[in-house]
Amino acid sequence: MISFFANLFGYVLNFLYQLIHNYGLAIILFSIVLKVVMLPISIKQQKTMKKSAKIQAKMREIQDKYKNNPEKLNQETIDLYKREKMSPFSGCLSAIIQIILLFAVFYLVRSPLTYMSKVEPALVEQYTNEIKAQEEHKNDPYPEIAIIKEKGQTDDRVNINMEFVGLDLSSVPSQNVSDWRVYVIPALYVLTSFVSMRMTTSIQAKKKDEEGKSDEMDAVAQANKSMSYIMPIMSVSIAIIAPLGLALYWLVNNLLMIIERLILNRFLKDEEEE
Repeated sequence: MISFFANLFGYVLNFLYQLIHNYGLAIILFSIVLKVVMLPISIKQQKTMKKSAKIQAKMREIQDKYKNNPEKLNQETIDLYKREKMSPFSGCLSAIIQIILLFAVFYLVRSPLTYMSKVEPALVEQYTNEIKAQEEHKNDPYPEIAIIKEKGQTDDRVNINMEFVGLDLSSVPSQNVSDWRVYVIPALYVLTSFVSMRMTTSIQAKKKDEEGKSDEMDAVAQANKSMSYIMPIMSVSIAIIAPLGLALYWLVNNLLMIIERLILNRFLKDEEEE
């Protein structure tokens, strides 16, 4: 499944690259296109989060009332979700999509010749064998990146312009530890991740104050909070060992997410007031 989406995304990224002939700009445009396509799901997720927050008070009443009767508690919980037309697993779809996108884009930037440029497998295999025969690339986890660097200047079939604002998006931070420039994009990604998390926690705190809720968080809210920390940590860990193109995608995606969240929160707030 991951390869399918990586291949699909590759067509879009390659189309954009052929228009502007710059890998970095193509990734930025690709991020914007993907965010627009995913907008209906984002809107649904925001509405689900707001609706979920509203029914938590009812959930606590049920839990207090039937805490000694697990069977009745389960049935009342199911009935509550039915009345509110919500699924207890409604947040799972968003998490699954995020994971698929994470690995699909990783596949895409790890093997751009295969998924983006659609270079003939025989040629990729030939060049891969030649690259792996060299001692410095014997255990290289990104042979296609090495092919672009070493063969791209003499063979247009494997040439991709990865220079972007003075950065080489084919560089891997863990393989270039002495070059401070490779940490610029991952550092900006971390910064925007904290801004995004801060926005989420402040919105939740404000809603809690408005509704007079206690500080005790339910299991769903606790899981969402944990996920908001786990995803950036996991992403940064991958970004350090992946080509910079992946970190650039995540950085742009974070910026778009912050903008999207501000707009949707405003829009949904106005909708509630009406």
